[in-house]
Amino acid sequence: MAEDENTQDSPTSPWRRHRRWLLVTAGALAMALLAGGLLGWTAYRRLDGNVQTDAATQRLLARLEAERPSRTAGAKGAENILLIGSDDRTGANAAYGSAGGRRSDTAILLHLAADRRRATAVSIPRDAMVSVPPCELPDGTRTGTRLVQFNWAYETGGAACAIRAVEQLSGVRIDHHLILDFTGFKEMVNAVGGVEVCVPKAIHDRDAQLDLPAGRRTLNGEQALGWVRVRESLGDGSDTQRMGRQQQFLASLMRKVQSQGVLLNPARLWPVLNAATSSLKADAGLSSLGALYDLTWDLRAIPAADVVFLTAPRRPYRLDPDRDELVQPQTSLLFAALREDRPVAVREPVAAPAGAAPGASTAPAPEPTGDPTASPTADPTADPTASPVFEGRRADADSCPVR
Repeated sequence: MAEDENTQDSPTSPWRRHRRWLLVTAGALAMALLAGGLLGWTAYRRLDGNVQTDAATQRLLARLEAERPSRTAGAKGAENILLIGSDDRTGANAAYGSAGGRRSDTAILLHLAADRRRATAVSIPRDAMVSVPPCELPDGTRTGTRLVQFNWAYETGGAACAIRAVEQLSGVRIDHHLILDFTGFKEMVNAVGGVEVCVPKAIHDRDAQLDLPAGRRTLNGEQALGWVRVRESLGDGSDTQRMGRQQQFLASLMRKVQSQGVLLNPARLWPVLNAATSSLKADAGLSSLGALYDLTWDLRAIPAADVVFLTAPRRPYRLDPDRDELVQPQTSLLFAALREDRPVAVREPVAAPAGAAPGASTAPAPEPTGDPTASPTADPTADPTASPVFEGRRADADSCPVR
């Protein structure tokens, strides 16, 4: 017995060599796991620290809490996020024009249903004449109620005033907001390897820095930015048609993220998260990597057929055809559906007679009456439970069906 123990303790014994190998392997594995954990934690901290928290907006809104709408009982658990595309030309965005005031080049109210089985994205026309309620500005002054173009709110009072304008217009409580600028948009598109669109005719637009042949095309970040901004080179040059292209682009982006398994592939997920977190400014509730990932996961889980895009029904403003006014009662019916967390049905836009107003396909809106300077108001006789079908598109609709 003693001889066996001596043999096992011998430096050259098979048992001793085997034990050393196990210890070395275990140590190496432990170091690898520790290193991986440290790298993962470092990466997480980096991404988490990228997102800018828009604390100023939260402070301004908190002072006006009593004036903001409350959530209806029917929408408990739903979430409303205002997505703002800023055309700020400072810093890295100076290449797109002279530096000047910021404006909301794009504003989309994203409604996530309480059961997270559907989502509705409503574009707010930037040229729509709306009643903007009093907004408290960063310098401590306060604006009065004004009938102005919608994008005046963001230009003058930033995200807080834009949120106030949307809440006044819709009666929908805004839970969160996200602000994305030109550079951030480009980086997002490049991070997913480009996004496919359908170009109806060749475009050569110097102002939008866009040169594209007709047909199905995958756009890189720079091209995509030109595509969602171009006006004069496509269609009738209206902002309404441009919002339609923006919606088609977002639908295509969503389909690509879902089909390419980005969220389940760390190698592909990292550049997307890095681009997203580096280019966003958000309220405290969304300004962390975990919150943004949860939001992305919620959207990924919603079938594309149940994600709809549309523009708040509008027509040329009666006092200035270069401005818009929102069509009633269709607009009120749309926002009532969001307030109650009810589905919004859409159908692809159809060719309309010249001068016709894009919007819901319900009965024609009544002629304006009363004070011509008043902001459009809800029709008090409208049925709040009605479910009209609006012009819009589902995320699963291919903008270029013929290959």
